[in-house]
Amino acid sequence: MTLEPDLLAPAEDSSNRSGMLVPREALRFDFHGAKFRLPRDAPLLGWVLDQFLYGEVTGIQCGHWLYAAPSLEAAAFFARQASEELAHVRVFLRLHALLGTRPGPAHPVVRWLSTGSMGRDYAEHVCSEMAVGEGMVLAVFQALIDTVEEKAVVRLLEGAARQEERHVAFGEQQTLALVQKDPGLKGVLLGMNLLSLLALPRLARHVQRRLGSDHEVLCQAEAFLAHVVALTELRLQRMGLLHRSLSQLRSTSRAWLLFRAQLHRLGARFRRPRRLTDTYLQDPALLGP
Repeated sequence: MTLEPDLLAPAEDSSNRSGMLVPREALRFDFHGAKFRLPRDAPLLGWVLDQFLYGEVTGIQCGHWLYAAPSLEAAAFFARQASEELAHVRVFLRLHALLGTRPGPAHPVVRWLSTGSMGRDYAEHVCSEMAVGEGMVLAVFQALIDTVEEKAVVRLLEGAARQEERHVAFGEQQTLALVQKDPGLKGVLLGMNLLSLLALPRLARHVQRRLGSDHEVLCQAEAFLAHVVALTELRLQRMGLLHRSLSQLRSTSRAWLLFRAQLHRLGARFRRPRRLTDTYLQDPALLGP
């Protein structure tokens, strides 16, 4: 699936205030007027909220990267992000209350994407978790904003989405800087994100099995998934990790990228990360006038 040309506006576009490489307007998917309607769809939306709630709780893991941040500026960003992720937890609890539902467990694929594939080093975190992972989450946020009829729900989602935009933009910017400094990271980071893309169809199939494929919104899940993959492909291209379409990657190339990524993750277990306490005296904030 390809995105419409007018949605491929460069990040410098004045309408793209967040500075994301893939502008917010490009995230929109045409559901042809289909809607989630309350109270009919409250249990269904409650299950969707459970997936987000788990992701927001694990999002607090960004505090871990305060120790491994390469700069004081990055550390300040993670401190703010941790506070925002905690605020998002309260948002989703409030949404459950509005729906009259109670929080439940997340799907195993969501748990793996959020926790099992947690970055082993800084490059993996900002690329796979922030730029790509939160980019996918933001696309689903936008889908709910466009399809939920209840205005109170939409207002809460919109507020959280604006903060997610900043997280995605930061991850993109950091990834661009890292691969410019070390081009060898491109293949490693691409392989890590291919693994996440392989998990998405399984989650989509579960959604349709559990929630039904006859719903006016959910019957479009397959097409929406293709849209999310296309957005991810575009983001990978704009971060300099992918120089062709994913469909053009040969099976042998995919296998090598996946193997290389796992080898990198294994090696990261034995590498001592550089801490902010090791690098702060060379930080631009201290060396500047």
